[in-house]
Amino acid sequence: MTLLDGKKTSEAIQDEIAAEVTALKADGSKIPHLAAILVGNDGGSVTYVNNKVLACERVGFVSSLFHYEDTITEEDLLNKIKELNEDEEVDGFIVQLPLPKHIDTEKVLEAVDPKKDVDGFHPINVGRMVAGLPAYLPATPAGILQLLQRYEIETFGKHCVVVGRSNIVGSPMSILMSKNASPGNCTVTLCHRYTQDLAYHTRQADIVIVAVGIPGLITEDMVKEGAVVIDVGTTRVPDASRKSGFRLRGDVDFDAVAPKCSYITPVPGGVGPLTIAMLLKNTLSASKKEVYA
Repeated sequence: MTLLDGKKTSEAIQDEIAAEVTALKADGSKIPHLAAILVGNDGGSVTYVNNKVLACERVGFVSSLFHYEDTITEEDLLNKIKELNEDEEVDGFIVQLPLPKHIDTEKVLEAVDPKKDVDGFHPINVGRMVAGLPAYLPATPAGILQLLQRYEIETFGKHCVVVGRSNIVGSPMSILMSKNASPGNCTVTLCHRYTQDLAYHTRQADIVIVAVGIPGLITEDMVKEGAVVIDVGTTRVPDASRKSGFRLRGDVDFDAVAPKCSYITPVPGGVGPLTIAMLLKNTLSASKKEVYA
């Protein structure tokens, strides 16, 4: 069993980005600028956005954070998005989710200029991804592709079962794994909470990618010998032995499942660190105008 080290892979990607930024500075070229909008004070969101800011500093990006109370009106938020769309200094920006209930998330995501949508959530980027055109890929699926590629995991002709159909992970992952690309060229089965006899499907998979947010959902009897297991789940569960009072647990029963796997991601330290690395990679791409000329 080989552990897929997302932290190590993320650091390698960030080192590569930092080297490119150093070269840009030496040439007197524009330095990539990533902005983030954060609404409210959700603990997980605050931590995640702060980590993005720190990652920007690490690779030499310019970063801006706009933090608003959760009482901000939808109109004011949309006006800020319009301002960032028009700001030529900002190459890409993200609106941290979830948003307060009084704000229409779809309206907000669609308001972001697709050329600056480094999260890859805009319908135009999603459509371009499906069509196989250059696009900003959602960061988490893109990170998973990097893991598979850098660990030289064979995907050609394999059966990949994706559990979870969110627009952020599951659905794009199923599309990307079926593409005529490497990694890709899989036969893909997309499962979700209403799939009957989930274990029947996962037991047939060469590659299992699970992203549903149900701790320990995938158990030992649901995975075949030698499978590759990618666990995207990160749920806080109570743990009195920790100073924080909680620990992160994945969607896979790691201790029981790991011995059966050829490769598996840990939680934490697996897919999570790659999400920020791929956001930075999309921002560098935006700065260089590689997707939209």
